[in-house]
Amino acid sequence: MKKLWKCTVCGYVHQGDEAPDFCPKCNAPKDKFVELSAEDADKIYKSDRTNDIHMELITLMGKVAALCQEGINLNLDPPCVSIFEKALKESWVIKQRAKAELAGHMSKGKW
Repeated sequence: MKKLWKCTVCGYVHQGDEAPDFCPKCNAPKDKFVELSAEDADKIYKSDRTNDIHMELITLMGKVAALCQEGINLNLDPPCVSIFEKALKESWVIKQRAKAELAGHMSKGKW
């Protein structure tokens, strides 16, 4: 497992043998980085894939919402529109659950 370094200014996490000369996000100098403990780095590595899955769900729910809105706008018949309206609401709920879970991960150091 490679070392992880966290920018104390913006929270960016860098992977490498040493901290970067400047933060790629906020341009803070190298001395603003701290090396994460093995335990904290392990949290990040273990949560990396699930965080990606949550982000993919968020993206997919945006696509589902757009499709539902298109179906609503076509207004083919009431039962059809009703299904699209329900799916639109459900896509919002799923999207918000995934966002809340990501926020929970971040608050626990699972970047």
